[in-house]
Amino acid sequence: MEGLKVFIVSDSLGETAALVTRAAISQFKTDNYEIKRFSYVQDLDVLRGVLQEASLIKNSILIYTLVDESLIEFIKEYSKNTGLLTVDLISPLINVISQTLDIEPTREPGVIRRLDETYFKRVAAIEFAVKYDDGKDPRGVVEADIVLVGVSRTSKTPLSMYLANRNLKVANIPLVVEVDPPKELFNIPAKKIIGLTNSPEKLNEVREERLKSLGLSSGSSYASLGRILDELEYADKIMKKIGCPVIDVSNKAIEETSEIVLSLLRKNGISFSE
Repeated sequence: MEGLKVFIVSDSLGETAALVTRAAISQFKTDNYEIKRFSYVQDLDVLRGVLQEASLIKNSILIYTLVDESLIEFIKEYSKNTGLLTVDLISPLINVISQTLDIEPTREPGVIRRLDETYFKRVAAIEFAVKYDDGKDPRGVVEADIVLVGVSRTSKTPLSMYLANRNLKVANIPLVVEVDPPKELFNIPAKKIIGLTNSPEKLNEVREERLKSLGLSSGSSYASLGRILDELEYADKIMKKIGCPVIDVSNKAIEETSEIVLSLLRKNGISFSE
């Protein structure tokens, strides 16, 4: 007995159709089938060629996920004239949703694929932010879309994660008096670097709270005003040497700081997801 031949035609990759087809075939006790996928079919001549090939093969069916109405009508007409069995997987659902919401579909090919690509790009950006957080690896400075620099407790990490959700690869570098900043900071365009600063009083407050959360003494130099002033002076010198813009994050929410950063990126021609 000849096996089943399934032709899948899609204006995107055709993954959905292939998955549904395999799910349906799994209900039959047979391994005697072949799936042939044709991706990114958006041209009538290409579609005609696939239909002609399928119609010449015994036990063949054609399954399609297309949104272009002219291509769908062509398949229906071809099926009626030749007897080729075809299944439209997506149009009935689009029509039901359209009727329910009283909204016309865009019928734009490949939209879900682009959404998936956006999702995976965002995941990669978040992973990047985690990997290159707090100066763990200065090599991230070169690969990053944007680099945040500042003393401890200037919101570098939460801002990095927030910006990563806009598909931006963000590295952040702490500026510490006793440690020279990585040389990579001076080898990339200054427009890719954003300095973050805070008021001495606010830093004292948040560092005191940080020490309490860690169960440490509030008398640590980490939270002393003298130490904070030294760090801010040192950081200011580094930022001026780099020539990067500086944002004062005191009394600003992460969202507010983020909008300032994004505004600077737009001004400097650095792209991101709006």
